[in-house]
Amino acid sequence: MKGWRKKPDVHQVTDARPSLTADIRKREVAYLIKMGIRTICLILAVVVPVPWPYRLLFIAGAVFLPYIAVIGANERSEGAPPPHFESPEANQTEIPLHRREIGS
Repeated sequence: MKGWRKKPDVHQVTDARPSLTADIRKREVAYLIKMGIRTICLILAVVVPVPWPYRLLFIAGAVFLPYIAVIGANERSEGAPPPHFESPEANQTEIPLHRREIGS
């Protein structure tokens, strides 16, 4: 009676945020896709003989897609972890180790 066995419960973490590396990779891929489309628009606007309304559409894509790509690349995902910066607290009364002289 193998069909009557219960399958083990598989627990999934659905509320976990994506890692910072995965978020950056996702934004890089989206940026490269948008810039690839922009390159194609630029080539089509210059090389392909099409009527002016289509040529203006290609030119608009070549002009405005970089702005859209950069804004999208700089925007972190909603669930992405914030960047972690460690700033050491400076002790202004102590001479830094690399500035000390022999005998001091």
